[in-house]
Amino acid sequence: MEKLSSDDSNRNVHGLSHGGKILLFTCKRDPAVNVSERSGLTFRSFYFEREGNAFLNATEGATVISRKPSAHVDIVTCKCAVDVQKRVKTAFVLVTKMSEKGSSFKYSLLALRSSHRLEPCIEFKLPYQMKGKVSILQGPTVMWSHDNSVSYTSPEAEGVRKIPIQMSKCLFGELPIQKGQLFALGLSEPLLANHSPTLGYLCEGGQAFDGSLVLPHPYICITQCMRVLTADRVDDVLRCTVVAATSNQQLVLFENGTVKDTCEVPFGQAEDIQMADTGRNGCLFVVSFKQGHVCAVWKETFQIASCWSDVDSAHVDDFLGCGTEQILLIFRNNGISSGPLEKFIITDLCGISYSCGQGSEAPKASLPPQENSLLTLQALESRLQSGLIVLQELEREVRVKDRVLQQSIQVLTDVLSGRETVLSQPEQEGLVALWDSDEESNDETPDDKLHETPALSSRPKIDKLWHRITEEQLVVGLILTADSAIPASGVSLSLLTEPGQNSTPAVIQTRSQVFWLPARGPSTPTLSSPSPGFAFSEPAAKRSRQHIASDDFSAGRLAVTAVTKLAPLLTSGCVKCRAMLHYAEKAEAVFPGSGPTTAVLHCGEVSLDIRNLCQKPLLQNPQIKTDEVREDLLSLLTVLDNWVLRIDSPDYSLGDIDGWIKRREGFKKIDVSPEYLLLDSPGSSAPMLLRWHQINPFQGDLSIHSSQLQMLQFLDSMLSYLPDSCFIQPVKRARSQSAAQKLACALEKEVLSLREGLSSLLCAKDEEERKERRAGHGETPDSGSAEDLVRCCREAWQQNVEKNRLRLNPVVDAGRYREMVRSISQVKMDSDLAALCQLNQS
Repeated sequence: MEKLSSDDSNRNVHGLSHGGKILLFTCKRDPAVNVSERSGLTFRSFYFEREGNAFLNATEGATVISRKPSAHVDIVTCKCAVDVQKRVKTAFVLVTKMSEKGSSFKYSLLALRSSHRLEPCIEFKLPYQMKGKVSILQGPTVMWSHDNSVSYTSPEAEGVRKIPIQMSKCLFGELPIQKGQLFALGLSEPLLANHSPTLGYLCEGGQAFDGSLVLPHPYICITQCMRVLTADRVDDVLRCTVVAATSNQQLVLFENGTVKDTCEVPFGQAEDIQMADTGRNGCLFVVSFKQGHVCAVWKETFQIASCWSDVDSAHVDDFLGCGTEQILLIFRNNGISSGPLEKFIITDLCGISYSCGQGSEAPKASLPPQENSLLTLQALESRLQSGLIVLQELEREVRVKDRVLQQSIQVLTDVLSGRETVLSQPEQEGLVALWDSDEESNDETPDDKLHETPALSSRPKIDKLWHRITEEQLVVGLILTADSAIPASGVSLSLLTEPGQNSTPAVIQTRSQVFWLPARGPSTPTLSSPSPGFAFSEPAAKRSRQHIASDDFSAGRLAVTAVTKLAPLLTSGCVKCRAMLHYAEKAEAVFPGSGPTTAVLHCGEVSLDIRNLCQKPLLQNPQIKTDEVREDLLSLLTVLDNWVLRIDSPDYSLGDIDGWIKRREGFKKIDVSPEYLLLDSPGSSAPMLLRWHQINPFQGDLSIHSSQLQMLQFLDSMLSYLPDSCFIQPVKRARSQSAAQKLACALEKEVLSLREGLSSLLCAKDEEERKERRAGHGETPDSGSAEDLVRCCREAWQQNVEKNRLRLNPVVDAGRYREMVRSISQVKMDSDLAALCQLNQS
């Protein structure tokens, strides 16, 4: 932490950040009652208020260090560290009191246990004054160096301990391994046998290790401060990631003792390295230098983010209480103001910025020109995606041209050889003959038109991209134009998160469905519902030539939807999503016999306004024919659970079930798709959609889109209308129940397999025992010999005892047991797979 400026009344002001607040420690002298003076330590905590754009005083307190008037009390350093006994991060301050003669120095480590009380934690005396690097590490542990020796003390150490190895150019730190390991790193003097010149020492275990695993030997002498990011032990070998600032004005990243990356910094004499986690925008290294300079470097790119000058202290904490960390820079007052928190900046370099007392003279340094590449990262990513799409189209065209050239060469060869040439249709090559006339088209019969091979169309065209919010879920829909001839079986829609700074887009977990819509025209036919397997058959055969007019409403359009949970998007801060269409191109037209190829198309972006997330009921006016009503219907079909029930009445006709449903109170016909009926009563939590399809007078399919409770209530009322002899069986299970049903069936199968396997083993064992018993009964003793009779009875009794023992611990055949374990293991794998499906769906 940096030392703050102070006025004349206060001496030696130090500050640190803890729990989103700023703590200031000051040594001062207050007049006593008996005219003598006492030296004390005062502290104040400040919190930031956004509305007032200022730091307000939260608490303050004081404690007496010495009552002697001649005592000289000073603050050595202050820092936050982990208290091992309390298992919390606590603010500590180390103060020193020099004796009257100056021959000894008494040090006290004080802990801020509450917001208004300082308690002594460690007290020790030294015959010298600490100078140079002094660190407060976890424990708490105070570690310092003096005359090529490293000393430390802690509550568990019971006094001052000295490392038994002399070191120069010492560095202190913590290895984040398990409970943490405190270490000292430096050059061993004198050089020890069988040891590297760069030596490390673990204070808790008292073990020496090769320091070059942390920092290479050439960097020990020039490293001014360091920070261990990660550490682990792999096969008893230390592997760690370290960032260090050197005297050559470099910030160097080391991995396992080797240089991974470097960054030139514009200042020298680094004092401290802190790390700020700004959330999804990445992490920053905040390097503090002497002469009041601060530099921020992105961790991911290892490039300079910003620089400041005339800084008194730099702190990293969540000062705004928003869940991410910010950088607080307190600038020097230069005698203008009396308070230490009058000129400051709070920023995360990613949109958050609060400043006070800066005006137009903010000492923020400008970014170097080469760092502007960070701002163009998103643009380069979009250009790369568009370039890949263009490259795919060019490769497709090259393949078609190569095929045409090969056929042309074959035709010329056949003509010169006098052989008959068999030409393929132009549509099979993805081409349209320019010399086809209207007369040739009129001469074609309807059968010929139906049997023409579809031409290889270009990528599908987007008609509309929309989204709805319902039942705490986000539904994104995409409608393709009628001339987008792609197979519906290979179509799906996925969502990607908005790429933030220094991050790549992530795939959002969604569930996709496909529907067939009528083309735009004067009439509005019905809407085709999805098939049970979420794979949909294509419409009737159409002409292969891609000149379908826009008013040809006989052709169908494809609608693709994707649904995902809304809460994870909002908690992660994702308010903009990219819609990506996945479809399978028919490659048979270009290469006969080859399989389909998968393509991806960026369809646009969907933005969510957090301030306008109030859910509006869908299908408020089902009697009108608009695109909004059709989109609401598609959203409900995507979100609601679906049941398809087969109603069979073998003895009596079913009657007018469609009319009975329409006569029920609350049901309304949806004009954009008349086969669907909507029930949106005020008492129900969610709307209900019904679709009745009459197969014959005795059979029909009822499709219900609703919750499980609504479905059961409707079936209960429907049974009063149906004949008594009819029965209902499911044709397709609900999406929410399919995984649960599969899991239940798999568990049932597992139990049955285990029971049958054990029964078969025990039955085989009993059969063997019966055979042995029958074989033993054949040997009967001589009735005239009493000794033989007694021996036979004793053997029979021993056999019964042995059988009873084996019945409690049966011994079975090893081969049959292995076969049973193999079969049960296979069944358990199916059960585990069903459980995973159920977990993912929930």
